[in-house]
Amino acid sequence: MSKIAKNITVLRGLKKLSQMQLSEKLDISRSRLGSYEEGRAEPPYDLLIKIADYFHIAIDALVRGDLAKTDPDSLLKMGENRILFPMIVDRDTNDLIEVIPAKAVAGYLTGYADPEFIEDMPVMNLPFKIVGKHRAFSIKGDSMPPLKDGTFVVGKYVESLNEIKDGQTYIVLTKDDGVVYKRIYREKKKTLDTFEFHSDNNQYAPYIVKSENVLEIWSFVCSLNIGEFKPQDLNIDSMIRFLQSFRVEMGK
Repeated sequence: MSKIAKNITVLRGLKKLSQMQLSEKLDISRSRLGSYEEGRAEPPYDLLIKIADYFHIAIDALVRGDLAKTDPDSLLKMGENRILFPMIVDRDTNDLIEVIPAKAVAGYLTGYADPEFIEDMPVMNLPFKIVGKHRAFSIKGDSMPPLKDGTFVVGKYVESLNEIKDGQTYIVLTKDDGVVYKRIYREKKKTLDTFEFHSDNNQYAPYIVKSENVLEIWSFVCSLNIGEFKPQDLNIDSMIRFLQSFRVEMGK
C-alpha cells in the first residue's frame, strides 16, 4: 500500500469519518475513495489539493510522510495550512529542538513537512524552559552581523503572519530562497500581502517577498556561534544590533 493510501485512511480515522462521509466531503464516489485507500489508484493532483486543504496538511506530508507512525495526540496544527509531526522530548518530557545543519538546509525546502527528513536531524535542548515549537537552523553568509556563516539560530514557530512585528528578526522558509534569516518589515502598513526583508549588513539591499511565498516563519530566540569572533566582527555597529536583537535597552 502506498503512503498516500495509508495516510488518507489514517486521516479519515482521526476525523472519525466513514468512507461515505469523506467521499461526500471531497465530492467523489465512495468506490473511488476506496480505490485510493486500497492503493488501486492514485488521486490526481487537484484531488490531492482538496484532501490536503480539508485535513489542513501539506501535500508533501500527505504524499511522502507516514502518518501511521505518528501518535495522533502529539500532532501539532500550525496555523491553517498544515499539520506538523510529533514534538520530540527527552526522558524528562522536556521538548527537544530539531537542528537543521548547513548540509541539510538546502533540502529543507522539500523536506520540511516530511517526517522522515525531520526525524533524521540531530536534536538539542536549551538551558531554559521553552514554550511552543522551536527549531534551530544553520545560517549562511555575512548578511546579519555579528552572526557569522555557520551560526545556529534558534527560532520559535510563528503560526500567523499577523504575529510578525516590524523590525524584528525571523528565520523564514520561502518558495524562492529556501531558508533565510532577515529583519522583516511590512511593505505597506496594515496589510499582509508583501514584506520587506532587510539585512543588517548594508552591503545587501532589501528585497520584497509576497506572503504567498512564505512557507514557514520562526521568530528569533537565541543564536549559537560556532568558533571565535574576529576583531572585525566586533565593531560597535554590529554589537549594537546584536544587543538590540536581545531587546536590551541602550542609552547613548
